[in-house]
Amino acid sequence: MKLTIIGTGYVGLVTGTCFAEVGHHVICVDNNAEKVAMLKAGGIPIYEPGLEELVQKNVAEGRLSFTASTAEGVEKSDIIFIAVPTPPQADGSVDLSFIEGVAREIAGAMTSYKIIVDKSTVPVKTGEKVAETIKRYCKAKVEFDVVSNPEFLREGFAVQDLMKPDRVVVGERSQRPVPAMKQVYEPFKAPIIVTDINSAELIKHAANSFLALKISYINAVSIICEASGANVQEVANGMGMDARIGRQFLDASLGFGGSCFPKDLSAFIKISDQLGYNFALLKEVQRINSFQMERFVKKISDTLWVLKDKKIGVLGLAFKQNTDDVRTSPAIDLCQRLQKEGAILRVHDPKAMEKARALLQGVTYVADMNEVAQGCDALVIATEWPVFKKLDLDRARKDLTHPIIFDGRNLFDPAEMERLGFIYKSIGR
Repeated sequence: MKLTIIGTGYVGLVTGTCFAEVGHHVICVDNNAEKVAMLKAGGIPIYEPGLEELVQKNVAEGRLSFTASTAEGVEKSDIIFIAVPTPPQADGSVDLSFIEGVAREIAGAMTSYKIIVDKSTVPVKTGEKVAETIKRYCKAKVEFDVVSNPEFLREGFAVQDLMKPDRVVVGERSQRPVPAMKQVYEPFKAPIIVTDINSAELIKHAANSFLALKISYINAVSIICEASGANVQEVANGMGMDARIGRQFLDASLGFGGSCFPKDLSAFIKISDQLGYNFALLKEVQRINSFQMERFVKKISDTLWVLKDKKIGVLGLAFKQNTDDVRTSPAIDLCQRLQKEGAILRVHDPKAMEKARALLQGVTYVADMNEVAQGCDALVIATEWPVFKKLDLDRARKDLTHPIIFDGRNLFDPAEMERLGFIYKSIGR
């Protein structure tokens, strides 16, 4: 099929590339000419495992191309996916200006029937607004359909999630676009849920908010574990073996971050408020998430006493493993809080240091994780990169002025760390 993806961020670029990988002909559109030039030259602007190789392969085989022209994408494709940012606003609502702008561009370029697909995460009833906008600005007055097709991609596992999805949601206002949407996803061999457009839009916000709830729940349980001498990992394992609960998203940590959970949670609360319901449960999820970071910083300050002029090494800047995304990263938040207290930081991340520089100044960026601890009063693990489990602990103990490690991701075994001579502080254990 002939498809266009507007937006080449984490969602758009992965979606377009995977569509090309299964045989569709895909044009990826972005209004950033420099990004388009990079993609045409074989580079990619984000880190996602397996993505670069797939981009290069499908460009070489002629199924994937890039342009800065929305009009070109609309003209040459039957289905246009909108995958542009929907950033949060100060009051928790979603900025839909990018969606509206793209809808107007699509409308101005349409000369025949098209299917316009909202791939971006948007508030319920956005599809209705997109349809109104296209109808208003389409000079050719051609027929079209608007579909909601929310993404369920995990950064760091996005290629895997798209190639082997557990479900595909298609929200429609008429039956006309459904066969074409089923044809798009037929190669992926996944269950397809066809529903109304409002339900489809709500599914994404409800799903992400529930996952955020699971994280905050286990973080709240971790407080009880610390107070009672229990081990939150053992509690989570016991809970997770119940098929009704599941083990995923039950890892105690610094809290959730990234471009999805905080934004989608705030948006769902705001949507609920606008619809007349005070979703107090989700507000408590937010409060627990914020409190978890406060507790961790207090754990550091209680141990080191005065943080001013203390040298602290930090491992991890991305909001999670296997990505270079630092948007709303708990690791960045932690670093900024430590800096505010006067701490001097040495930091390392396997992929996110370049993007972190825009948010985190006045720190020393270290290329080798095993050199971060040199001359530091303590070492902090802030992101759950698997490679950090291979840290040279003997060297770290010698390099630290005091053998203190604060593990915000519970990567190491407390008994083993104590045996190695560390003062080891983790979460819920």
